[in-house]
Amino acid sequence: METLTQIILFIIVTSSLYLLISIGFCTIYSIVKFINIVYAVTLTFSAYFTFLFSIQLKLPIVLSILLAIICATTVGMLSEITLYKPLRKRNASPMILMITSLGLYTVLQNIISMIWGNDTRSVRIGAVRVGHEFLGAHITNIRIITIVVCLVLFVAYVLFMKYNRIGRNIRAVSSNPELSDVVGIHSDRIILWAFGIGSVLATVAGILIAFDTDMRPMMGFDWLLFGVVTMIIGGVGSYWGLVGGSLLLATSQHLAAFYIGNQWMNAVAYIILILFLIAKPLGFSGKQLKKIEI
Repeated sequence: METLTQIILFIIVTSSLYLLISIGFCTIYSIVKFINIVYAVTLTFSAYFTFLFSIQLKLPIVLSILLAIICATTVGMLSEITLYKPLRKRNASPMILMITSLGLYTVLQNIISMIWGNDTRSVRIGAVRVGHEFLGAHITNIRIITIVVCLVLFVAYVLFMKYNRIGRNIRAVSSNPELSDVVGIHSDRIILWAFGIGSVLATVAGILIAFDTDMRPMMGFDWLLFGVVTMIIGGVGSYWGLVGGSLLLATSQHLAAFYIGNQWMNAVAYIILILFLIAKPLGFSGKQLKKIEI
């Protein structure tokens, strides 16, 4: 019973992070129609900026987190302003845009390694504690915070996209950019908004991960891949599909880790991905967006 409860807690924490990362990635992907790999380094930068401000510069933790979110989000938005937008004006294909994002990701990741090194860094203050007991299992404060923050941001995101004018415009441009321009929606401005919103969600996830499991320069890429798998399982454009995708992926990974071994966590993710691409390529939702390409 204790072991089962512990596994369930692990699943809830992990699926909450997958959900947050996937909705941020989906926001950008649905509107630009290519895999933005810089999203991964945006997540990583948020963790390292938190380390810079809180540990190296010794600023208050709340201020450090706010500054880290602003700085890392700026990195994500600058990629749209300086690279993707000019390339779109030249009618670059989604493949060219994805390769460009891969190149920029490599440069930015190496910048992180040059500044902070490749060793594992930590933003935690004080000794590691066992955490609170719940039905024989244990959960730490940061994991409780992770669950609450991810769920609150998910609900806020859904409400924003449904009722806010900018959110509705993002959905409109994602569905039909040409018609959106005709009715007066400034597509480039809305795309920048999408990059900003998606980057903020990535930065929050990166900070939560750093406080729980420390950080390394490659951390963002692993979480990006899980976010992409969650998106494909859940279906692009389906909020509740992403919830189901994150739960399915996290559950499968943790059960595999418990019964087979930790080394199977990544393998299980890709097995599920392959099965969905073969049997249900549109994910849980069954919705297909126009002109979806990578």
